[in-house]
Parts: sequence; structure tokens; C-alpha cells
Amino acid sequence: MRSPSSRHIRRRAVLRQSDAIIAGLEARLEAQTALIREQAASLAHSQKIFDRSSAAARIGVWQCNLADQALHWTDVVYDLFDLPRGAPLVREDIVKCYTEASAIELHAKRSKGIAERTGFGLDAEIVTAKGNRRWIRITASVECEDGVAVRIFGMKQDITEEKILADQTRYLAEYDVMTGLANRSRFQTKLAELTADADDRPPLGALLLVDLDGFKQINDTFGHVAGDECLKEVARRLQNACAGVELVSRIGGDEFAVLVGPELDLAAISELARQIIDRLGRPVDHGGRALKLGASIGIAIHEVCSPSDLLVRADTALYAAKSAGRNTFRIFKPTEAIGVRNPRAA
Repeated sequence: MRSPSSRHIRRRAVLRQSDAIIAGLEARLEAQTALIREQAASLAHSQKIFDRSSAAARIGVWQCNLADQALHWTDVVYDLFDLPRGAPLVREDIVKCYTEASAIELHAKRSKGIAERTGFGLDAEIVTAKGNRRWIRITASVECEDGVAVRIFGMKQDITEEKILADQTRYLAEYDVMTGLANRSRFQTKLAELTADADDRPPLGALLLVDLDGFKQINDTFGHVAGDECLKEVARRLQNACAGVELVSRIGGDEFAVLVGPELDLAAISELARQIIDRLGRPVDHGGRALKLGASIGIAIHEVCSPSDLLVRADTALYAAKSAGRNTFRIFKPTEAIGVRNPRAA
């Protein structure tokens, strides 16, 4: 039997070497494939977490190409606008979902952001395709190429509940829960605004302090429930009598304040006081029982003075009205208090 030639030996060695190289390449390929599968699984998991977090937080991603105004949304943005996911998007139609005020603000901020190649933030009110009113928070960044803005993108988040809570908090801070009138804090803020020396604010005409007569007796005799009903009815009558004034507020237990603009002269202010006294002097029905109230009013005509000084003047006039027999009003003057007794009180 002949021994293999050197050529055959070399050939087998080359084949073995090639097999080893191929095996190594296959092992590397398999390892890379496994790594890709692992990375793909990790990416899919991350995407799932992102999608779930996005849906839970009601945050979606949007993009707009500035060349053709083409919009691209993630699913959550479609949901915010009550549109079918993946539906074609036309920016002109989408802008119509914004309320007029929000659309104007969006246009202004978007235009400025694009011009300055920066971005913007905006809380906007929309009316969805299904007629639902929502508030959304928009964040936007501008992407540039060679110094030219080519794309704008960012996030949109549903903040409706946050907005409602903020409005409720602000309402509780500025309004009296029982009567719905502005509270003392809101009154003081408005009084400071109207008495400030500024050209962009309307001036104040007068301050009327209205104090109920006979309220304590009703509270003591019939209880706080009856007293509360009286206060609610007084608030309604006061608002009706004072239509068009700057502010009607409840500043104490049975004390109210009215801020009147400069369009009313002294005669008109006096007539307003008479109307208030007349309306508040009418009986309040409570379970078939007629409860009798009255009102005394102190009036301070606005001049150049501080809000606290104006309050002191109105309070001085109110004290004069009380001293004159109640159910009447007095107008403060530096030297005297003048007024006319309500005819109904005679």
C-alpha cells in the first residue's frame, strides 16, 4: 500500500484549516445573531415599557416636516385628538381642533420658535373629533440642517385633570364657596389693581360696603341653615342689582363689597345703592316663613388714595348709615357724610 503523497497531505491540511476557519466564522455569526436577538428583545421590551408609560402618562410624540407640513404622530397623540390611530393627518384640519385663543397662541409661538430656531412650550385647549374638550401641554424643538429649520418635533401630554384641579384650587382661593361671589382675597387684589396708577388698567369709580341688617337675629332665631340660605339669596339679588360693575364680593360673614367703574356718576351710584337696599329688604322665603333682612351701605368715591384709605372711608360712611337708622346709605366726604334714607324704610 502506497503512502499518501506530500500533495495530498498538504491538501488535507488546507481543508482542515478551512473547516476551522468556517467553524470559527459560523460561531462568530451565531454569537452575533444571538446578540442581535438579545438586543432586539431588549429594544422591544424598552419600546413596550415606553408605550405603556406613554399611555399611562398620556404623553405622545409628534413631528412636523416644515417642507410639506407633513405630520407624524405616535398612538397617544391620535388618542388625545380622538382620531383613529394611523389615520392620515392634514395639519390645516388639526389646527381647527384648537380653540380660537389657543390657535392664535400656537401660531405665534410656533412661528417665533421656527424663526429663532429654538422651540417653545404651550398649554392649549382643544375640541377633539368627538367633541371632547381637553387641555394638552405641547413641547417643541426645532431641528436645523445647515442653519435652516427643517423639522419641528416634541411631545403632547393630556393635562385636562391637572387644569381642572388648578382651576378648582384657584376658584377656592378667590371665591366664596357658599355664595359664589369673589372672596375677600380676590376683592383686595381687584381693589389694588383698580386703584393703581397705571394707564393700562381701568380706574375705579367707587367702593360700596354693604352690611346686612337683622342677619344675626335670623341666625340666632332660626339657625345657621336659615342664615346660609339668606346669604345665598342676598348674593343672587346683589349680583342682579349690580350687573355690569367691576366686582361683587363677600368680604365677611354678612358684609359685602361692590366695586363700581368710573362710568357711573354720583347720581347713578346713589340710585344703585337705593336698588340694593330695596332688593335686599324684600323678605326671604325659608320653608314658608318670610325672613326679614335689611341693608346699610357706606360709599366712598374713589380719589387719589390707597386701597386701605378707601376702605376706611367706606367703613366710616357705613357706620354713619347704621347710626342714621339702618336701611339707608351714606356717601363719605372729607367734611361730612351725606345721604338719602331709603323710602321703603320710612
